Amino acid sequence: MTALSVKSLTVALGGRPVLRDVDLTVEAGDFMGLIGPNGAGKTTLLRSVLGLVKRSSGTVEVEGAPIARARQRIGYVPQRHEFAWDFPISVEDAVLAGRVRRVGWIRRPGVDDHRAVNEAVARVGMTALRRRPVGQLSGGQRQRVLVARALALRPSVLLLDEPFTGLDVPTQELLTDLFAELSREGRAVLMTTHDLVAAVHTCSTICLVNGTVIATGAPEALRDAALWRTAFGIRDGSPLLAALGVK
Repeated sequence: MTALSVKSLTVALGGRPVLRDVDLTVEAGDFMGLIGPNGAGKTTLLRSVLGLVKRSSGTVEVEGAPIARARQRIGYVPQRHEFAWDFPISVEDAVLAGRVRRVGWIRRPGVDDHRAVNEAVARVGMTALRRRPVGQLSGGQRQRVLVARALALRPSVLLLDEPFTGLDVPTQELLTDLFAELSREGRAVLMTTHDLVAAVHTCSTICLVNGTVIATGAPEALRDAALWRTAFGIRDGSPLLAALGVK
């Protein structure tokens, strides 16, 4: 089943084209790594899917429904600096805030909302810290709060924007295992990352992007060095190609 479908997406920021004619399909159960150089439009693509960035043209559908009607089926994990960590709330309150789209601004959270929060906090291993103020958390703990906040929606599609930046290896491994587990459960996971080697070894699908989609496929199907040279603008013999094991 197609979980996320992007067709002919074009985006301009400040009059400058950032994405052009992007076609992207993420199936239920996919763990897709969205890879490209700085300025390739990866974050803009995620934000345009969410409607946070205006599309010049193109369509976005979630499980066959227009994004305007299906936005609450998407969980989004932004980069950590986008969250106000100095706001005086606890871990569980920060996660509960992720339910606002379902609860609304007026209705009080109900039993199911609190159950969803408890489930999400447990999945990221933060139950023991659920009452701790978010301002007292380490970088890795903060990242887990953002993931829990997205999971509290019980989404069918999970968008992750550079979830491993600045994290220690144990936290990276914990989150990688969680994302793989979510995809095995049938969620569609779309992740931007600069860790190319890790993405090739952990993601079920890779999408190379630089202003548009260069190529999409299973990691073993993207062994043509020309694709990576086009996406990253690198030369023949680049150490990156050797690290990725492509020819």
